[in-house]
Amino acid sequence: MKVGVMGTGAVGGYYGAMLARAGVEVLFVGRPAQVERLTTEGLRLQAQAFDERLRIEATDDVQHLAACDLVLCCVKSGDTEAAGEQMAPFLSPNAVVLSLQNGVDNAPRLAATLRPSQLVAPAVVYVASEMVAPDHVRHHGRGELVIARWTPRPGQPAPDQVQAVFTRAAVPVELADDVQAALWSKLVLNSAYNALSALSRLPYGPLVRHEGVLPLMRAVVAECLAVATAEGVRVPDPWPAVLRIAETMPGQFSSTAQDLMRGKRSEIDHLNGLVVRRGEALGVATPANRALHVLVRLHEARLDTSHEPARG
Repeated sequence: MKVGVMGTGAVGGYYGAMLARAGVEVLFVGRPAQVERLTTEGLRLQAQAFDERLRIEATDDVQHLAACDLVLCCVKSGDTEAAGEQMAPFLSPNAVVLSLQNGVDNAPRLAATLRPSQLVAPAVVYVASEMVAPDHVRHHGRGELVIARWTPRPGQPAPDQVQAVFTRAAVPVELADDVQAALWSKLVLNSAYNALSALSRLPYGPLVRHEGVLPLMRAVVAECLAVATAEGVRVPDPWPAVLRIAETMPGQFSSTAQDLMRGKRSEIDHLNGLVVRRGEALGVATPANRALHVLVRLHEARLDTSHEPARG
């Protein structure tokens, strides 16, 4: 199985590197400057148990994804459509595309840009990682995936085959018949932490120790659950998982915080912003999520957000 990684950032870099480290043939797609660095220097994966520099295959030419059986779409949520449009002419009809992205609607948005028969499966990502440099991924913890099952057609990778490839790379994978509850559970975690970590510029551990933070998080979580319920999605009580994030990843900054610190537009429109939009459509009030969404957008308004889409 040859695996393509569309978007060599913190998520794509981590999972692609773990697969490559296990001997899987991996093709990384990135921007030209990053590809040049990856080609000459390799990709450094700095984890808790090891620190290795891997010789990898990288390109800025999306058409090379045609040779891949499995494609990991790891671009930011705001670049989903652009990435799909770039990939669409070149993907093999039997390729499986996994959406390894934040939010609950990336898989259908991605599928809408591809040929109708292209299989796109959503995945829930639980990993703490950051892109320290264009050729350097630092892993802070976790790394498991929850992937939606699919029924493969002849010649197409099956879910258990994909699970086996990740397992060989020491990446735990759970296959789910209904992944919506897991997607919403992750959205709740992101909505609780991402904006607050970004606005305070604090990692999770110190963040939750500040007065008033946990009650605010509870309000955010309650609104998310109300919207999910109105959507017909039953989400198990997420509060223990919310508290566990700060315990297991105390030094981790949210991806939104990392984006703002690098002068990049964040995914806040697809996190708290999505909760606000769905709440408006369903008649559910979301004042805590709205406030966090507006505050992050105000910070973004001060940034130069003109970036090439789809590959970062």
